[in-house]
Amino acid sequence: TRAIMPVHYGGCPCRIQELREIADDHDLLLIEDAAEAFGASIRGRKVGTFGDSAMMSFCQNKVITTGEGGAIVTDSREVYEKMKLIRSHGRLETADYFSTTAVMDYVSLGYNFRMSNITAALGIAQLNKVEEIIRMRRADAAYYIQRLKAEVPDCVISEPPEDYFHVYQLFSIRVKDRDALMQYLENKGIMTKVYFSPVHYTYFYCSQVGDSYNLPITEKVSEDILSLPFYPGISRDDIDYVIDSMKEFYGVA
Repeated sequence: TRAIMPVHYGGCPCRIQELREIADDHDLLLIEDAAEAFGASIRGRKVGTFGDSAMMSFCQNKVITTGEGGAIVTDSREVYEKMKLIRSHGRLETADYFSTTAVMDYVSLGYNFRMSNITAALGIAQLNKVEEIIRMRRADAAYYIQRLKAEVPDCVISEPPEDYFHVYQLFSIRVKDRDALMQYLENKGIMTKVYFSPVHYTYFYCSQVGDSYNLPITEKVSEDILSLPFYPGISRDDIDYVIDSMKEFYGVA
């Protein structure tokens, strides 16, 4: 084992402080997958600052978006310099490549992972209103939770500890008869999605590592989990329609 790479799933901080202690005790790297948790925090400390490095995603359905793309954050100068090379063809840039006539050297293997100025501008504009985006997400999630708890008995809602600040990039619950419920909701024009299937079920993982893994908790959760329609500014009428349709399915309408 060289590293621990936990996921802050759906906008909720994982138990990253405990994982930090384990990583330190065993001299392991801690790499945070914070793709879904931009703005989340524990006791006021932002996710992405506990690990040796962290990944953020700006995909179209994330907390803020540039359409596609993302960022890596780190307090390691060595990692920072390596990432700069990898993202731009392994090119050692001494100035802006497109505004200089200087000849630049290629010192390592790299790729074209640069974000364009246009997409970066989209992200910067959203940074100025990210607190409002998160406030809307949390308010919409609170309404979902209030109604589900009171009216839909066949679901499990995972709520974080009080000092964990959840940004609700997804609104995921665990439900009884998940697949049948998905089909019922689809027939009523409601799209739901499973985030995510277990990695150890995938063809690539099995072909590289084998298929002998037994992860019963992961497998059980993957059979029950369901992400409901969710985005900043979703209307109360839309949420009501989703929940009322779920009540119909479970016979509690």
